[in-house]
Amino acid sequence: MVDVLDAFHPLVAGWFRERFGEPTEPQRAGWPRIAARDDVLIAAPTGSGKTLAAFLSCMDELVRRGLERPLGDHTAILYVSPLKALSNDIQRNLEGPLAELAGYAAARGTKLPEIRVGVRTGDADL
Repeated sequence: MVDVLDAFHPLVAGWFRERFGEPTEPQRAGWPRIAARDDVLIAAPTGSGKTLAAFLSCMDELVRRGLERPLGDHTAILYVSPLKALSNDIQRNLEGPLAELAGYAAARGTKLPEIRVGVRTGDADL
């Protein structure tokens, strides 16, 4: 059986395995399609790992890119949310894993690039 985590950078896959164990079904089904750059809709119950199903590939790409060269001060990934509250939830649900991943890498002698998460809404000044 193919381990979908093998497609990720070893630090990303190792952190995920240590933190969560095995991927959920939405993650196992979604990651190969996301990696293929297919359009993907993940519909699953709350708590089933949808945020990481959607964003772990993005985190992996930024880790790989950042280990090769500086990421630069620009937007690399854009997520459009239908609700301000959902945007804030996504931000919180990404900041924790990103910090954990950085700590996991540091404990193994690798300094990851800073990957920032920000929220912008229509009622905010840019």
